[in-house]
Amino acid sequence: MPERVPAETDVSGPLAGIATGALRKAIRSQAGAARGYVRKLRQSHPDESPALIRERLDSRFLAAVTASGAAVGATAAVPGVGTVIAFGAIGAESLVFIEAAAFYTLAVAEVHGIDVKLGEHEELLVMTVMLGASGTAILANAVSTNGGASAGGALAGRSLGLPGLKEVNRRMVSRFARKFAVKRATLAMGKLAPAGIGAAVGGWGNRRLGRTVVSAAATTFGTPPDSWPAT
Repeated sequence: MPERVPAETDVSGPLAGIATGALRKAIRSQAGAARGYVRKLRQSHPDESPALIRERLDSRFLAAVTASGAAVGATAAVPGVGTVIAFGAIGAESLVFIEAAAFYTLAVAEVHGIDVKLGEHEELLVMTVMLGASGTAILANAVSTNGGASAGGALAGRSLGLPGLKEVNRRMVSRFARKFAVKRATLAMGKLAPAGIGAAVGGWGNRRLGRTVVSAAATTFGTPPDSWPAT
């Protein structure tokens, strides 16, 4: 049975607004680019299956977020860079992570043939993946509650047309604002460490968060299809 997820309390204030606003902006700006990127990968590697293209997306996402974390960690530790400026760089890199995760999730949806035309469904899938195990638990509970427990297929496909989508998204946003802020704050302190250490912590921390995203995507979207649909 899906994990029982307690009701979320409402989260208000600047943190929730910034995190949610950045996420929604990333989804709007990355949706078309993600679909186009998958098409280019397929053109460049015409003999590769959806599973192999998915592996490429996984590895490139992890490489990108690891590099950005290491770069910011190194910059923050440069002598003469003030703490305020360093935190500003870390904050900007957090937004880059959100955009990268949104791009990756929507690209994976394209590989799996999940047509997310509605903004709310795009938002649901991206937040599910970014939240990791807690996000997939919320989505599984919502699908089960609405009669999808016995339906076949992965969570992403079974969530299409899910009733009460706004309420599910509200709960996702509530948890996203808190969980993401805590994780990034913890990493921020490590990135402010002396040169070398900050870069290592930044790269390692971002890669760890990235692996959580990749693992949640595997749970949400399931096994890639055996072949591409006929066009």
